[in-house]
Amino acid sequence: MIRKLVIVLICLLFPLAYGQAQEIEAELPVVVDARVSTTPERARLILDLSGPADFAVATIADPPQIAVDVRASAVSIKAGNVPAGEGIVGGFSVEIIEAGRVRTWLALDVPAKVQQAYVVEAIDDQPARLVVDLVPATETEFVAAAQRDLEAAAAKLVPSVPPEKPVETEADTAPVTGKARPLIVIDPGHGGIDSGAEATNGIKEKNIVLAFARILQKLLVETGKFDVALTREDDSFLRLEERVALARLNKADLFISIHADYFQQDDVRGASIYIRDERATDVMDKVLADNENRVDLIAGFAVPKMDDHVVNILVDLMRREMRRQSYRVAQSIVTQLQPSVQLRRFPVRKANFMVLQAPDVPSVLVELGFLSNAEDIANLTTGAWRDQVAEALANGITTYFEGFAQK
Repeated sequence: MIRKLVIVLICLLFPLAYGQAQEIEAELPVVVDARVSTTPERARLILDLSGPADFAVATIADPPQIAVDVRASAVSIKAGNVPAGEGIVGGFSVEIIEAGRVRTWLALDVPAKVQQAYVVEAIDDQPARLVVDLVPATETEFVAAAQRDLEAAAAKLVPSVPPEKPVETEADTAPVTGKARPLIVIDPGHGGIDSGAEATNGIKEKNIVLAFARILQKLLVETGKFDVALTREDDSFLRLEERVALARLNKADLFISIHADYFQQDDVRGASIYIRDERATDVMDKVLADNENRVDLIAGFAVPKMDDHVVNILVDLMRREMRRQSYRVAQSIVTQLQPSVQLRRFPVRKANFMVLQAPDVPSVLVELGFLSNAEDIANLTTGAWRDQVAEALANGITTYFEGFAQK
């Protein structure tokens, strides 16, 4: 199943369920800024928050608009309500709807749909942010989305009434043995203003890896064993920490970043798999220490008031386990690649890539080849080669997860 990396609750037409508003309002974040940029191809809403927050998105047909609700205690916005640019969104407003709930109205000039929506936690001097991306939609798609959201809201308002004498069937009494499918997040590197490496003939890394990621996604979905999502589905730019945040917020079971390399020596070629370097400076340490509650990272394993020293030990143990699992993934993929794909010497490598820093998601970075090498360029631009490598990757990923199932 293809999954969107969106944390969206279609519940704008009824109150967000969060308990007694008066008791928790003081704990909720504040919306400190709002801005919208728009073109005919894409629009983006960014809400700066004093801390991470739950949110909901809904489509409303009359008048055409997208409503975004955030669990927040107040609004402290200095900016106006005029979008930067022209295109999808004609105007917007931010207001408190009720205690603990702030709504942003996005007035649409054309039919549109939410492509992705996510919260990024505070990093350094950047506050926490809610990001909502819109792309054009057909009139039919827009009306259908609005109707779906309306029906979902109505269903929440009507309590279901069980039959007077429920009939117990074999299906009702059978033990539940099914297990949710693992979520694999595939991250096509670069995008938008960041083209990545570029070959002498003008081929850009961002386009190569997106095409490959789509093939890999399709193969994994066809197995029926995984939910699969892409961090980007078009030529859009995402910061490295946003890619990691998407995997973590969606509780991914595996994060795999796809890249193509470049080197001054044009005779260097071949694919390789990177995992996090245990000896590298840990960028995520600073992020965890400064911007998030590390106890949340080990929820279920520690009490909230645990000593900082103990928390540090548990977080370190978690990281070590993720590195161990990442190595298993890399080895499984290399085993499948070796028979038919040119690999670098010592194909499993270690580096301090930011996208490999998630402390709670096994993560690998795949370098498909070198855009500085003529043979690798020929491979990277050949459909049959891409299909072959994607199939090997899919087999390696499947083998890794089957190892867990057999335990």
